[in-house]
Amino acid sequence: MEDKLSYLFQLLMDFAASFGARLLGAILILIIGFRLVKWVLKLVGKGKKFSALPENVKTLIIDLIKVALYVLLIVIIASTMGIETASISAAIASAGLAIGLAMQGSLSNFAGGIMILVFHPFSVGDYIDDGSHAGTVTDIGIFYTTLLTVDNKTITIPNGSLSNTAVTDYNAKENRRIDLTINVAYNSDIAKVKEVLYAVAEADERILKDPAPAVLLAQHGENALSFAYRVWVKNENYWDVNFDLMEKTKLALDYSGIKIPYNQLDVHIDQK
Repeated sequence: MEDKLSYLFQLLMDFAASFGARLLGAILILIIGFRLVKWVLKLVGKGKKFSALPENVKTLIIDLIKVALYVLLIVIIASTMGIETASISAAIASAGLAIGLAMQGSLSNFAGGIMILVFHPFSVGDYIDDGSHAGTVTDIGIFYTTLLTVDNKTITIPNGSLSNTAVTDYNAKENRRIDLTINVAYNSDIAKVKEVLYAVAEADERILKDPAPAVLLAQHGENALSFAYRVWVKNENYWDVNFDLMEKTKLALDYSGIKIPYNQLDVHIDQK
């Protein structure tokens, strides 16, 4: 009986020594691991390219790196304690796959948000058009981008679709060109038409001198001569100048006696 107790005690002592050593090793790895995680995060935060990213992107990247490092640290500690890591890795992979399948749309929007925030195809305050929606960007989130339309409506667009379509950014450049088509009667004096249109552009201080305005005879239409009227303005003046030109050119042409024709149809009747 005494031998059995002595043997059992010895087993307990061996287990305690072995477990204590593993536990001590796990505690040391945990302490060192926490310091290494902080060091890695600090090192990433000091990178030049990382510093140039938007704040919300930097926060997201730091959080993702932190979670990945902590998961790795847990796996290392579990291995040190003698726990089978293959089952832990399989469980983590299965959970990740299940979450990925359940959140396909959200992950697509998430990836799209990262693409938009990193590559800057447009910025907050820009007026954009994706072919289906147009408006001023008021917010670029991780999952959605918000637009404000000219009639004060709010549109929320998933970043997944926005990052995979052609987007026109009307504020990407400082200046923008206004293109108008001016139709006049066939018997109009071409030189006179150009003179009137150039004078209208010259009188508006919002129209840029460089690049200079252009008036070009673009087409011999069925009922009229069509002139391409092109002027450059600052982005913020685009719509005001656009509508003002439509009015001012009509008034100026009327004052100069130049007619803007209506569609005409000639009917010939044969009498027998």
